[in-house]
Amino acid sequence: MELLLLLLMLLVSQPLSGKLRMKCPLNLDNQDGEKPWSYYRPGDLLIGIVISASKIAPATLPFNMAPSSQIQPLSYGQLILLPKICNIELLRENPQLLNNLTLGYKIHDNYDNTVGTSDALLDMLSTGEANVPNYSCGSKEMLLALVDAAERDSSIQMSTLAGTYKVPQVSNNIASEALSDKSQIPFFHPMFPKEGFQYPAVVQILLHFGWTLIGLFATDTEKGENFMRTFTPMLVKNRICVVISKQFSPTAHTAFLMDALSKWRQVNVFVHLIEFDSPLDRILAFHSALESLPGPIEGKVWITTVVGIYFMSKDRCLRHVHSMWSFTFQGKKSWLNDDAFKRYFFVEPEFQAEYFHCSVSKHTFSVKGRRRCTQKAPVETQKKKNRKTIPNPVIAYSVIKILAHALSAATKPQRRRKKGEERLRAPRLQPWKFHQFLKKRELYNLSLLKVYLDQNGDVAADLDIFSMVVLPKEDPINKRMGSFERQRLTINQDALSQLKLLNKSLPQSKCVEKCHPGFVKQAREGEPFCCYDCIPCPEGTISTQEDTKKCTKCPDDQYPTENRVQCISKRITFMSYEEHLSIILISFALLLFLITGFVLVIFIKANNRDLSFILLFSLLLCFLSSLFFIGEPRKATCLLRQTVFSIVFSVAVSSVLAKTITVVLTFLASKPGNKVRRWLRKSLANSIILSCSAVQILICAMWLGVSPPFPDSDLHSQPEEIILQCNEGSCHHVLCCPWLHGLPCYHLLHCGFPGQEPSCSFQ
Repeated sequence: MELLLLLLMLLVSQPLSGKLRMKCPLNLDNQDGEKPWSYYRPGDLLIGIVISASKIAPATLPFNMAPSSQIQPLSYGQLILLPKICNIELLRENPQLLNNLTLGYKIHDNYDNTVGTSDALLDMLSTGEANVPNYSCGSKEMLLALVDAAERDSSIQMSTLAGTYKVPQVSNNIASEALSDKSQIPFFHPMFPKEGFQYPAVVQILLHFGWTLIGLFATDTEKGENFMRTFTPMLVKNRICVVISKQFSPTAHTAFLMDALSKWRQVNVFVHLIEFDSPLDRILAFHSALESLPGPIEGKVWITTVVGIYFMSKDRCLRHVHSMWSFTFQGKKSWLNDDAFKRYFFVEPEFQAEYFHCSVSKHTFSVKGRRRCTQKAPVETQKKKNRKTIPNPVIAYSVIKILAHALSAATKPQRRRKKGEERLRAPRLQPWKFHQFLKKRELYNLSLLKVYLDQNGDVAADLDIFSMVVLPKEDPINKRMGSFERQRLTINQDALSQLKLLNKSLPQSKCVEKCHPGFVKQAREGEPFCCYDCIPCPEGTISTQEDTKKCTKCPDDQYPTENRVQCISKRITFMSYEEHLSIILISFALLLFLITGFVLVIFIKANNRDLSFILLFSLLLCFLSSLFFIGEPRKATCLLRQTVFSIVFSVAVSSVLAKTITVVLTFLASKPGNKVRRWLRKSLANSIILSCSAVQILICAMWLGVSPPFPDSDLHSQPEEIILQCNEGSCHHVLCCPWLHGLPCYHLLHCGFPGQEPSCSFQ
């Protein structure tokens, strides 16, 4: 396999060496200059790959001559191509996967510009020598799928032309938001999430560490505007204040930073939009400008939105940086066990001859001191400093593997299987039919990265969270701080403990400390919503959590503690027999009962004996009925205490009234010729007592029938007590009883005072 890799590198390292002549000679006029770099290998099934391995040197256009087409190779340019070819060749070794069909490919470099992208697509979609679409000549191979491995901005341009021909476009880049509308771009199949998928992870990190006062930095580009427009509402929704929100030119940092200097010192956490294609020197220039700011600026945490952390050495001045946080895609634990992926991905073409001293070509004659490379020539024999890691080999392998399995599923039902047939003819698979097989959800399980489709059918991924911690006079160290899986954040507590041991504890970034339980937040006028005062909860309310926006009222049967952090049950109270007031009332009732009984036994006279008995007996019952008002209220006591007292008291008052009327009539009847004598009968007193008592009994009966009293609890009179009492029910009936008691008393007084004159004259 090492021999295969070296052979591939020789093919890649020589321009146009892999380009085979396979088209009809339809020649059109062409500008002088270098032809677009491409690599072609025929096969029964054809896929196209567009990469960005080099770029056209920018130059001022004079408009009187053809623009320059001088090509500048990008760093790692050929290494970008290597995993694509290597993975396809690995799949070609497995004929069973593609049902004995061979996989062909066209690989084009778009030079990281729109012209190169258009030229690459036209060449793939054209079958003539010139790039003329719909001109069919020569090879009958049809492009089944387009692998978008170029820079992200080229994806939109590719989707426009490829979608016209209904060619599925498989992208192994972070998808742009412009490509998220499936109704407009139905043939676009992203293998990775769209831009902004890591924003929820950033928000959860800020909330987890309590960083509610932050700054936002973004470039003054369309991507920067999209970042501000999308990310800022997410922060506001989660009650995170954005104190500094600036977009700046990639070349002008200092003036922008001096403008934000007044708020710079109070913010310790910043979210920096680093575009996926941002050059490292531009990022370093931004942080170098931060070093020029005056004043204490140490200990700032930077959370970048880029997937893939960038590294800085100890010789760079980063005194303002505490740590830089970033994200990486999670890989499946089983990817190292994938037989097809157990290959070396460390090789440098220009060091092949120097360190291997061999040639991999069969047709190259021997040179003095040279020999043919064998499979036993280990790649590890290269010096470590001369090795370069192929970018994203896992991503390249995952995309090609998914395409191969989709092609296998698409071609399997179309093959005509005849017994004894030596070679089966390749099926005429159309790209729009192949598009249906790429929409299957289970294809994402073949990826070596943890990508999946969410409930909306969009691609999502699990992320690892890394932090590059800057240490004084030492190289920065990388710590895996946690993960973001299935929209859930997990923080590695061991990594936090290691930061504390390194004296690099995470800083705080908030306007105020948290409001403790028992307090509630009160916004400050004219300041951000995360700047507030803490005031105690109002009476009868509590707060059990920090930074409570609203205090919670205690239930009616509970009251808050003194520090207003907990509700406790109220004490149940009623007029019990053990209380001092109850003892005094009982003593008075018994004393009056005994006095009344003593009068009843000793001082009773024969005159109006019946009225006296009724009066004294009703008074005895009145004194005893007061005991119903003492003790825990029950249903029986609530029904009896008001009604019994009202009826008995009305009998007592009507007895006094009857005696008074009898005395007055007696003195009036003693005058000669007075006709009042005929009223002086025993039935008069009884009639007065019965009539007054009957009215009272009737009202009490109506009261008990309509709205009877019942045991109740008073929860509001005392803040810490529940008072058990009797709810009297109808207020009208309760008020009628004193009125009926007062009516006989009024007649009693009305008759009693005028009756004093005859009694005095009689005396």
